Amino acid sequence: MSDEEDYDFEYSDEEEEEEDVDIENAYYTSKGLVDSDLDQALSGFEKVLKMEKEPGEWGFKASKQIVKILFKQKKYDLMMKRYGEFLSMMGNVTRNFSEQSINSVLDFVSMSQDMDILQKFYEATLEALKQAKNERLWFKTNLKLGKLFYDIGDFTKLQKILRDLHKSCQDSDGADDQKKGTQLLEVYALEIQMCTATANHKRLKQLYEKSLAVKSAIPHPRIMGVIRECGGKMHMGQREWDKAASDFFEAFKNFDEAGSQQRIQCLKYLVLSNMLRDSKINAFDSQEAKPYKDDPEIVAMTNLVDAYMHGEIDRFEKILRENRSSIMDDPFIRHYMEDLLKNIRTQVLIKLVAPYTRVRIRFLASALNASVEEVENLLVSLILDDKIHGKVDQINQILILERESLEESKYAAFEKWAVQLSSLHNSILKGLTV
Repeated sequence: MSDEEDYDFEYSDEEEEEEDVDIENAYYTSKGLVDSDLDQALSGFEKVLKMEKEPGEWGFKASKQIVKILFKQKKYDLMMKRYGEFLSMMGNVTRNFSEQSINSVLDFVSMSQDMDILQKFYEATLEALKQAKNERLWFKTNLKLGKLFYDIGDFTKLQKILRDLHKSCQDSDGADDQKKGTQLLEVYALEIQMCTATANHKRLKQLYEKSLAVKSAIPHPRIMGVIRECGGKMHMGQREWDKAASDFFEAFKNFDEAGSQQRIQCLKYLVLSNMLRDSKINAFDSQEAKPYKDDPEIVAMTNLVDAYMHGEIDRFEKILRENRSSIMDDPFIRHYMEDLLKNIRTQVLIKLVAPYTRVRIRFLASALNASVEEVENLLVSLILDDKIHGKVDQINQILILERESLEESKYAAFEKWAVQLSSLHNSILKGLTV
């Protein structure tokens, strides 16, 4: 090869490098205009596409930016057309880069409140991924589509998505593949949310137990937060207050680690479950919860706890009225307010009737801020539970209390003591015989 030919080859190579630099500069110049002039930025990215002789990385990047700009401009029909072109360019870049770019677009458009547009985006992506055979991105996109169907309450379509996702996490024998533990937990979490929303308690319990049994996974803390929160709600429905409190605390810690605002909601649920189980434990003594003690939404709940613990019905009801948005507007909390009101009324009622042998029900109703009928029902319940010894005179609307005499209570105590001593005596004799 002659010197001239060498020179020509080197010159050609240098020329290509200069073209790459020009394309790169054009791309970043256009990107710098995105926040100030969308039309100019769009024109610049179109220019980048024309500058690239063969479709490559810069054209793929420019195409992604064009889709985002059209989304911002709400030109949805054109955006979907250009998104299809963008997806067709996946083969021009590395698999990892194309996956990151598509995820970036999907995350960007997920801020839209237009569920139809989101559905079209996800379905177009899934169609393109069938040909690309990118299982990881297919799984993530299906999860996003499933979450969309959950948000709009389309559980029929969600069930189909869940079946496909679950099948992808099974081995050849049709059993859950524990090697895919992280993906399994993501599928479980989505189905658990659906079961909670549809009150499918039997399936919810199965999935909850399955999810806690998965050990071969490093899930995102938000996923475990979802599972634990739904588990807490399940235990609340079964009136297992202690288990509910434990799950809500775990959910709070996971959401806190994920930086999710859901942590505040779970902290309120923890406070609620603590009240229902009559626990004296202060949730805010924990290192994780302490920083949120003064959060406006949490302050309302802590004040409610204080009034509840001191049996201050007037203050309890006042806090509920004044903080409706942070307490009573949550349907889950509202569902258990009747239980709390019954508990606090029970506490106050037992203390209120203690000095009396006969007391008018109307007087008790006034003290409890309740109707005569509500108090009468509560009294009957307490009498049946052996918490109050007496009977209700429904004709005269009077509670008649039965008082055990001091002598009777003394003899009862002696009798109990004698039984315990006899049992201890027999145990010692057995030990000596052996």
